[in-house]
Formats: sequence, C-alpha cells, structure tokens
Amino acid sequence: MRLEYHGPLPESVGFLLLPCFSMMAFFAAVEPLRIANRISDRPLFDWTLISVDGEPVTASNGMTLLTDHSIHQVNHLPTLAVCSGFAPEAHLARPLMGWLHRLDQAGCVLGGLDTGCFLLAAAGLLKGERVTLHWESLPAFRERFPAIQTSDELFELGERRFSCAGGAAAMDMVLEVIARRHGSRLAIDVSEQLIHERLRSRNDQQRMTLARRLGTHNRRLVEAVALMERHLETPLGLSDIARRSGVSQRQLQRLFEQHLATSPRRWYLALRLGRAQHLLTETDMDVLSIGLACGFTSGPSFSRAFREHYGQSPREARRGAGE
Repeated sequence: MRLEYHGPLPESVGFLLLPCFSMMAFFAAVEPLRIANRISDRPLFDWTLISVDGEPVTASNGMTLLTDHSIHQVNHLPTLAVCSGFAPEAHLARPLMGWLHRLDQAGCVLGGLDTGCFLLAAAGLLKGERVTLHWESLPAFRERFPAIQTSDELFELGERRFSCAGGAAAMDMVLEVIARRHGSRLAIDVSEQLIHERLRSRNDQQRMTLARRLGTHNRRLVEAVALMERHLETPLGLSDIARRSGVSQRQLQRLFEQHLATSPRRWYLALRLGRAQHLLTETDMDVLSIGLACGFTSGPSFSRAFREHYGQSPREARRGAGE
C-alpha cells in the first residue's frame, strides 16, 4: 500500500489468494478497511478477491473463500496484496509471474502478507527493496534470497512495495495506511472498534521478549539462549556460550535444567533442527545445504539428528509438507 494516494475514492485493493494462504492475515488486513468505511460513512476503500483460475481458494485453516476474478480478468489495480502461507513458491507458475510483471509495469503497488514476499522475490520484483515477513519465515527467506534486504519490523511501507509479518501485523499495517490517508483519529477509532489496544508502529517487536518466551528473567540464561539463536549456522561451543554469558559450564547446565528442564546441548540442537524444519517446508534448498545452514557438518549427521528428533527423515518431512 503506497505511502500516498491521490486517486479517486474508493481506493481499490486487490488480494491475490493462493492455496493455504493465512486467513488470519487476510482478515486482519480487510476488516480495518471495512470499519473505516463504516465509521467515515463513505466508501474510502473497496477490495476484490483474486485467484489464479477464478475458483475458490482454501486457506491453511481449511476454510474456503469465493473469489471475484481470475488473474486473466484483472489488467489494472492500484494495489495488490499477495496472500500466501506454507510453501509459497510452489504456486509461482509462468502465467502468474507474467501477470505480476504486467501489473508492476502498469504502476500497481505490490506487497506481501505473511509469506507473500517469497513469490514477489522469486518473480524478481523486490530488487532494491526492504521487506519483512513472519519471524518464522525470515530465516528461510534470507537463505533463499540473500541479496534482498530484510527487517524484523512488523511491516514495511515503501513507494512501490509493502510487506508485513502476517497475523495481527497486517492490521497494524493497514491502520498505518488509514492514518496516513485519512488521519490518525480515524485510525484510532478503527483500532478501538477492533479492540486493538494501540496503534503499533512498524518497529514494534514481532515476538515476545526472550525472557517472556522462556518464562524466566534470569539474565545469564536469557543471554545464553540469545547466543544460541544468533549462532545456528555456525554453532558456538558450550564452553564459549558459558563464558560469554558470565557463568561456568557447570552453572550453565544447572540453569537449563532448573528453568527449562533440559540440557544446553539438547536445547541448542532443538533450535537448529527447528530452523531446518522450516527451511525444508518453505524453501527448495537441497537437504545437504539445509543441514549445513543449520550447523551440521555432513548430510548423514543432519539426517540422523533430524530423524531422532522428529521421527522421520528430512526428505519425509518435506514430502509430508507438500501433501
């Protein structure tokens, strides 16, 4: 959604729905537009739902939405939001890529909700842009598109591109658009209708603080886990983590057992395997490359650890995600 809009009202927004799209992100983007129309008592926005073939699309939660048009029936839009979910690039066929390029050449502002930026990036439409995605998908995106600048922000609003982290962040982004277009008072009124506590800025955190996620405020433990999360591709030794956290290795062991009911080694391994699982389901990287990106020195060692943790091989996990 562009920074400024000087066209006629209502401002039209297209939503491209792809199979397994995030229903939460979609509704979080649409509902503020509807409420803004109602509160202002005039049509400030309208929206149209698009699918590749014009047929209904099923979201990741199993609910199916009717769409208004196929991509072949839409030749011009001021704004298009690409709504996707798991394995987004699986849906990027040549006709869709060509359509996105034609819209871009016609001046359409393109953006992604949740994982929508995977498709825009694969289509070559994010060069020179800065984008954000859901925190869970950011590592996979950075591995797949290392040349594209990313952020951990809730949303990004540029001149010709926009993106958000999905979920409630889509609401925050649209509220910001409403504020820029029609004033902060309307945005606040819409937010209150949604029982949304406040207007979050783009640089609010996507995730809870690490202390809240861990359920402890022990500074040494929080620092140790933060070090692990920052060093997944090239894991640190436990002695190094203990030293940087200001404790002995024995004290580190006790902290993990007392607060997290596990050992530092198991916690660290679970973090790396969790990253690997996301890369398997959200990218087309080969298994060996994924293992190396998660700190394993060989394919067999990665496959063995993955099977012991998840009860299936990396290739089985990838096949299961595609079903």
